[in-house]
Amino acid sequence: MSSVAGGVVGTDAATAGGGGVVPLHVLAVDDSSVDRAVIAGILRSSRFRVTAVDSGKRALELLGLEPNVSMIITDYWMPEMTGYELLKKVKESSKLKQIPVVIMSSENVPTRISRCLEEGAEDFLVKPVRPSDVSRVFSRVLP
Repeated sequence: MSSVAGGVVGTDAATAGGGGVVPLHVLAVDDSSVDRAVIAGILRSSRFRVTAVDSGKRALELLGLEPNVSMIITDYWMPEMTGYELLKKVKESSKLKQIPVVIMSSENVPTRISRCLEEGAEDFLVKPVRPSDVSRVFSRVLP
């Protein structure tokens, strides 16, 4: 079951994983509704429970309410708060810093990639993100 409420899209964990196993929860953050739908679709096809939000600010609000997120995958360029700023806030928080963060961008800028990795990002994916990118990152980062 899917639900949409105020820029937040979620899936029902009971239907996403099957077999009574609760799937890992991934928070997808992107201001582009198209990119958000693409990454959420890839994640769901990999059996992740996905909550998709449209801004870094909304991501932080959600993390305050539901800190049991297994991973965050976020766009780099967004209004109000960039993915880099979200990464920094997550890594500065004693409650959230253990959550792996993956940054995505349509621009392949080596200095930006290095800066994100140095700040604690697990990986940096160049859009368009493919299912093989997601499975490679998640198999390396998540148990």
